[in-house]
Amino acid sequence: MKKASFLDPTKPSGSDSAHSISSPGLRGSWVCFLTLTYLLLTSTLHAQVLGGPGIVQRSLMRSGISFSSADLRATQSDDSLNPSFLWIDQGQRLWQEGSRSNTLDHPSCAACHQDSQQSMRGVSMKYPRWDKSTSRLINLEGQINACRTQRQHLMALPHESDELLALTALVSLASRGLVLSRTLDDDLKPALSRGQSRYETRMGQNNLACMHCHTQNAGQHLGGETISQGQPHAYPAYRLEWQRLGSLQKRLRACLSGVKAEIWPFGSQELTELELYLSFRGEGLAIESPGVRR
Repeated sequence: MKKASFLDPTKPSGSDSAHSISSPGLRGSWVCFLTLTYLLLTSTLHAQVLGGPGIVQRSLMRSGISFSSADLRATQSDDSLNPSFLWIDQGQRLWQEGSRSNTLDHPSCAACHQDSQQSMRGVSMKYPRWDKSTSRLINLEGQINACRTQRQHLMALPHESDELLALTALVSLASRGLVLSRTLDDDLKPALSRGQSRYETRMGQNNLACMHCHTQNAGQHLGGETISQGQPHAYPAYRLEWQRLGSLQKRLRACLSGVKAEIWPFGSQELTELELYLSFRGEGLAIESPGVRR
């Protein structure tokens, strides 16, 4: 039996694709069956789990880039102009790096996962996920650090460090263009419920909830900015105000600061649960990471 891939526990290590079905007729039937099953499951999921006031109707969902200027949209769509690719280049180098010190091997990411753009396709959409070994919710950055400490015998990378952002962006890039979809495991339900509650609950001195801006007033203007729907599918993203790449949790912390609320630490369960809720809320949008935002 093949061991599961560390970054993608649902996928056998070294497996880049599902088993093929040789008969064209059977393959077509399976595609129709799976498509109908997916539509039924996702419609049921949104109706039962994400039926609160924070959701955006599927027909009205918009990417954050659609609220941006034509110049910014052009910058994101052209990889030669998108400044995020400075971090992608760094991530590709880090992916290939391996070493040995004393009696410990430090295998590269590529030693286990080969070509990142093949083996990591679809992986970023599975995060945050429930980690049974620690009984905690873990996002993609946390999984990369777990891989470093447990498999590569290396130190964990600091939150928002160029190295961690570079690897996260590289893994996320492999899913660019795929439609964001999630599977609701029983282990995720309590965390998802808490994340939804955080999104819908007023907080801070300004007494505002996330939904007041990003659901009820999306498309309106605030201080010269157009309020987006707060979708997560472009992160990590390069923001002009930061002049660098940043994670979704960095953006969430900026929102907490904006409403003068307690700013939860990077990697906290509070931020990760909110990140989980946003991933379900954003189902149906195509992955854009690494995005560009104002």
